[in-house]
Amino acid sequence: MAQSENILEIADVAIWFKHLHASRLVERLKSLEPEEAISLETDGIIGRWQRMKTGRDGREVYAIKPVGEMKDIWYDWFKRRKGELIEIKEVVIVDDYLASSSILFSEWASASDEEAFHDL
Repeated sequence: MAQSENILEIADVAIWFKHLHASRLVERLKSLEPEEAISLETDGIIGRWQRMKTGRDGREVYAIKPVGEMKDIWYDWFKRRKGELIEIKEVVIVDDYLASSSILFSEWASASDEEAFHDL
């Protein structure tokens, strides 16, 4: 594996930001709201991850956890591949892109527009 700042060691059931050396990715993950999801490619597999909730004491938790099918894959990797280095990067899938662009066009989300264009 070529040296890259996007290298992560499989070290826990969550990905802690302090284990990432990819400064742009860390900043992106820090910008997520608690429980907000992101798509990441880890070792060639694209899956969903979620920013962990704020702790009971009110402090931010600087980690993400796998969700959905990625949870099963990651937990299996943690059992079998703990200590291995893998590549990690953010990816934008169509669902993420469309969800973020719908915010840009909020003026089109009126009841009259829905009535006029609901069949299109």
